[in-house]
Amino acid sequence: MIVVDVNIVAYLWIPGEHTELVENLLRKDSSWHAPILWRSEFHSILSGYLRRGELDLKKAVQLAYEAQTFLKGNEYIVETDRVLTMVKKSKCSAYDCEYVALAEKLRVPLVTTDGQVLQAFPHIALRASDFVAREKG
Repeated sequence: MIVVDVNIVAYLWIPGEHTELVENLLRKDSSWHAPILWRSEFHSILSGYLRRGELDLKKAVQLAYEAQTFLKGNEYIVETDRVLTMVKKSKCSAYDCEYVALAEKLRVPLVTTDGQVLQAFPHIALRASDFVAREKG
């Protein structure tokens, strides 16, 4: 079981340079969890693709529903005090701190590619490539 941030989710559904890495991550651990916030962040990512003409509306909606189906039952509302405690400890956004707080609550790693989160919370945040490599050996 791992907590993943929205970028990891996006890399799985929107093909790009990190897709292969995230597919390997999924093979290593398919029990992905996230704060409910991931949905709004994913919508924001998809909106960028829509506005740039890289996705049409039908495909964007399809990707959103596929991702929501995948994470169904593994989404959480994170307590405000946990989030704001993480904010106070770092320069990370409250959005990023929701993922950190959830990982701490569940006592599992937060898998991310976000350098700021990795630096601020090395006790809980793991680089996706490091998680995949660690789990191989």
